[in-house]
Formats: sequence, structure tokens, C-alpha cells
Amino acid sequence: MDNLQNFRRTHYCGDLRPAQAGETISVCGWVQRQRDKGALIFVDLRDRTGILQLTFDDGTAPEVFEKAKSLRSEYVVAATGLLKEREAKTDKIPTGGVELYVKELRLLAKAETPPFAIEEDSQVNDMLRLKYRYLDLRRPDLQRTIAIRHKVSKICRDYFDENGFLEIETPMLTKSTPEGARDYLVPSRVHPGKFYALPQSPQQYKQLLMLSGFDRYFQIVRCFRDEDLRADRQPEFTQIDLEMSFVNEDDVMSIQEGFLQRVFKEVLDVDVQTPFQRLPWREAMDRFGSDKPDLRFGFELQDISDLVKDCGFQVFSGPVAAGGTVRLINVNGHAADFPRKKIDKLAEFVKTYKAKGLAWARLHNGEMTSSYAKFLTEEENKAILERASAKDGDLVLICGDPKEEVVFAALGALRCEVAKQLNLLKKDDYKFLWVTQFPMFEFSEEENRYVAMHHPFTAPMDEDFDKLESDKKNCRAKAYDIVLNGTELGGGSIRISVPEVQQAMFRALGFTEEDAQARFGHLINAFKFGAPPHGGLAYGLDRLVMLMTGADSIRDVIAFPKVQNASEPMTRCPDTVDQKQLDELSIAVTNPEEA
Repeated sequence: MDNLQNFRRTHYCGDLRPAQAGETISVCGWVQRQRDKGALIFVDLRDRTGILQLTFDDGTAPEVFEKAKSLRSEYVVAATGLLKEREAKTDKIPTGGVELYVKELRLLAKAETPPFAIEEDSQVNDMLRLKYRYLDLRRPDLQRTIAIRHKVSKICRDYFDENGFLEIETPMLTKSTPEGARDYLVPSRVHPGKFYALPQSPQQYKQLLMLSGFDRYFQIVRCFRDEDLRADRQPEFTQIDLEMSFVNEDDVMSIQEGFLQRVFKEVLDVDVQTPFQRLPWREAMDRFGSDKPDLRFGFELQDISDLVKDCGFQVFSGPVAAGGTVRLINVNGHAADFPRKKIDKLAEFVKTYKAKGLAWARLHNGEMTSSYAKFLTEEENKAILERASAKDGDLVLICGDPKEEVVFAALGALRCEVAKQLNLLKKDDYKFLWVTQFPMFEFSEEENRYVAMHHPFTAPMDEDFDKLESDKKNCRAKAYDIVLNGTELGGGSIRISVPEVQQAMFRALGFTEEDAQARFGHLINAFKFGAPPHGGLAYGLDRLVMLMTGADSIRDVIAFPKVQNASEPMTRCPDTVDQKQLDELSIAVTNPEEA
């Protein structure tokens, strides 16, 4: 093997253009492929910026030519030579106008045949890719994505610095204050039987920073939640976290809109229009069945409970009588795209959201076929179609249930599924939205009590303060989420800054004074010394980059992600540890899984 003694790289492969022809160039990288034409050898050399063609011909020194003959895919090499314009140019790669005629070639490392080809848009099984993630990360599309992530982070730091924010690190080893997702716990060796928690967010620390007088804080921070994974979730993830003092909701939203406008322009050259649309939570649910609605298409929900409450069709009247709702969406103009077989599949789809079924009416070529029309009067059928603004060519889909949330979940998901099947979800169509005035509480079936929808430090709407303890169901919060194309990018709120209100919030959650002091005493005590009005927000950096790059999963924008069961195939963690380590931590493992 050769070494890099007295060698210095002058350029990256992907940066070279015809304007640099005639220069002596030195490059390093991995062999993408070698093409031996006998008297002529071509080598495609790849680094993180792109591919450059290396050329070896009858003018190449014999020992260099022989070394080029030995090259195989993924060998690591360094080369020096004269850059020339290519006679046969190609527009398939940015460097297609030049090639490097090699004078010196150094073989730095050989490589075994990789388990899959290192190429764009690999269709290799995800588990195989993640097992060999270091090889997967060589792929140009993944490298571009990771580079974009870096650029987003840099713009973030620049923007918030220019707007008066200080980046302050908060601890990774914190106190467990279970109220929401499960904590990852870290045992203490020095304090046997006691545990740290890895932070789900820096929420309490950043509020304490506001009390400390740092009126504008931000941090790009790792956070941890022991929860089930989905396409846009990981057990460890990165937040763009911030907090501001002496502000209201408009102030927080305005600074975020400026950041998103800048990052989309500088990274994607996309002009984002501000201010963003705002929707109260209740309106978002009524119109879209979701608190993170996708605005790239229509198919909005319509409530027909009043039209069917007295009809003779129990499937419609029953849910209304039980205090529920019946609603529809109109897939306007697409009846021809949904024959009966596809409609039946949509009916199965909503059942995964606990809906009992799907009623439908298809208006096509001047005729209506329907699963429910024969059970209703002519007037009732007409009223439903009028409410749906239905015309020839439309497909009306109806769902009812005694539980309003089931209808919202089913139709909210259905409108997105239909749009997906119709190819209406354009990844380069960016529709931002603020969802505001969230409920302060949500009922937990698991705990059989109301819990904070966001966290216990969110302030109630001023006009709803008297509902904090007496009418939890209808109490609204000064909370807001930023939504992009049906994905929650981040969320925040104006925080409680008055000790008496915080105490009322703890009582509303069922905490005794002792419970509250044990869990949050550090924060309660700090508030006694003068707390400024403050609020903030946290973005999911992974989700933001996922949407900006059009990736299907946040795994594609994280260098070393976990899989569905929160494990990492490459290093095979989590794993067992030595008994000595457990003894030092005063931990006994019961019922360990079989190896």
C-alpha cells in the first residue's frame, strides 16, 4: 500500500470544471468503477462532492498504468495529473466536461466487494443498508442530504445569532419528571439506587434561563424519548430549541417565520411567503380531521350530523343520538379514479382508525351509485349532496361514530390517503400553517385522568383561566404548532410565569403540593424570585431536513439512525453488559432476554 507522504489534495472531485483545464490537479477518493479498454483505462473516482473521470493511456508511465489495471470498486486512491477538457463531453455528471490524465497514482487501501452497489437511490433492503451504514453513507444522495442538514444547522446558528439569541448548552443528565413520554434512565454509580434521565427536551432548563435574565436562548440539542417509532420519529433526535422573554405568541411566531423563510431560500432557493396562515385547533379538526393538516389539496370535512340525526338509517342516526358525529369528504372530480373495488379498499383503510365502515356515493356519467341512498329519503339524499357541493364526477365518502375523535382520525387520514393515490402530494409544494389555541388537556384512557396536552408549563388562554380546574375539556392553551405539508415541524407555547397559575395547573393535573414540589420544586422555587413573561418553541431538525430533501423517513437524514424497535443494526445496540458493570451500578437484571 502507498501512503500520503509528500502528497497534498488540491481539489475535490466534484468541483472541477473546464475553466480549470490545463492545471495540475491532485484528488483523493473511492473508485466508483474501472473500465479497462486495453490501451485505455478509465476510472470514475468518487468523493463527497461528486465523480471525476481519471484517464490512463499510452502516455501514462507503465507502472502507473499497471496499478490502474488493478483497481476495483471502493479501492481508496490518490491521483495527481493534468486536467483536460473531454472530447466526448457528458451532461450526466457536473464534471462531464473534464478528465484527469494521471501522472501519479497511489493505492491507499484495497476493499472487499461491498454487499450492495454504492449508487444513487439504492433499492437495497433497509436492514442491509443500516447494517453496513458506513457503506450506505458513501452513496451520493445520502451524502447530499447530510450536507444539507449541516447547512440548515449553520443557517440556524447565523440567523438566531443575528437576532440576539445566545446558544447555551443545557445538561444531558437531568432529573426524571415523568409527565408525558417515557424517560431514558441512566443509573448513578456514585449514588446507588438513584437515576438520571436523558432529557426529552431542555424545557425546564430553558425556562430557568429566562428567569436568569438570558432573554433570548437557542440550542441545537439532542433529546431522547422512549416511545414507539414511526417514519418521522426516533428515540434520539435533534431539536432546534429556543425561548424568548417579554413576548407574546405573535412575537415567537414572527421570529420563526423569518427563520424558515431564510433557510428555504438559502438551501432550496424557494421563496416562502409570510405571514403563515393560522388556524385554531378546533377549526383545523372540523375542516381537516387533524391538528397537523396538509393544505396541498382540498377534500375538507363537512358535518352532516344535523341532516341525518332523524333519518331512518341507523348507521347515520345512531352515532348522532349517542352524542357523536357524521361527516363527509368530497373527492371532487375524481369519481372515475375510484371504481367499486378501490372504494371497498378505502372502507378497509378507515377501519384501521377504529371506524366501523365507510358510506359512499359516486356520481359518474350522470348517474349516482351509492351504498346508503336507498335507506334515505329523496330530500335527505339531496341535502347531503348539497352540503358536499357534489356534482357529476365527484365521490362522496361518509363516516360516522359515537366518538368524534374516531371520525376525525378516520376521515383525516382518508383525505390524505386519497390524495396520495391521486398523486396530489407534491414534495416541492410547501404549505406552512400555524395551528393555535390547542386544548390545555387531553383525557388519558391509560391513566384515567386529564393530562397536559403539551406540558404542565403551558399557559391557558386568558379568557379560559377560570376553566383550568372546573372545565378541563374546554380549556384552551396559548400553544401553537408549526405544520408543513401534514407534518408537525415543531411546537411551543407561552409559558406560565405566575406562581399561582402554575400551582392551579398542578392541582388540575391531580398533583398534591408534595408531588409538585418533589417533581418540579426547582422550578417552583425559582418562580418566587421574579419570572418574566416568556415563551418558546422547538423544531425537529430531523423532520425539517426530511421535508426539505423529500426523504421518506428521518432515517435518511440521520447519519446513524435506529430502526423500528429502537436498535441499531450496525453496532447491534442495545446489548448486554458485563456483570462487573452492573455490580458497580447496584443493578440486578431480572428475566433477561435470551441472547
